[in-house]
Amino acid sequence: MADLTVPAYIDTLPDDRKAALKKLRAVIRKNLPKGFAEGLYYKMPTYVVPHSKYPKGYHCDPSQPLPFLSFASQNNFVSLYHMGMYADPALLAWFQKEWPKHVSTKLDMGKSCVRFKKVETIPYDLIGELVGKMTPDDWISLYEKAFRSKKS
Repeated sequence: MADLTVPAYIDTLPDDRKAALKKLRAVIRKNLPKGFAEGLYYKMPTYVVPHSKYPKGYHCDPSQPLPFLSFASQNNFVSLYHMGMYADPALLAWFQKEWPKHVSTKLDMGKSCVRFKKVETIPYDLIGELVGKMTPDDWISLYEKAFRSKKS
């Protein structure tokens, strides 16, 4: 898995998941503000703030760049991890309010993870809007307040 690229990761998936994750990746790449970098971290496609922009790295492992957004094909669902929603209650509230305008199914969500049991229910437009709401600088500032201060 370590040598895989994001497209290679997607190509390993079953056809129904492959198509959905290709589309999800395209939506993310189109809407994500400049400055994030794409890579395969934690065995899934991940968008990070690179060390060149944030040398401190991730507080759990400073050798890793600061993670922001990931998606994955799990056994029973597709997942989207957005650390900004975990750290910003206003962004989370916005997403929860917008959800029923895009999807008829109940929101299945953990702290930063949105789970899609059926790929047909992935709200690509809503995800595009969500990922465009936070720049790398916004994320660094929020991260410094929410996570770095707890570690001190």
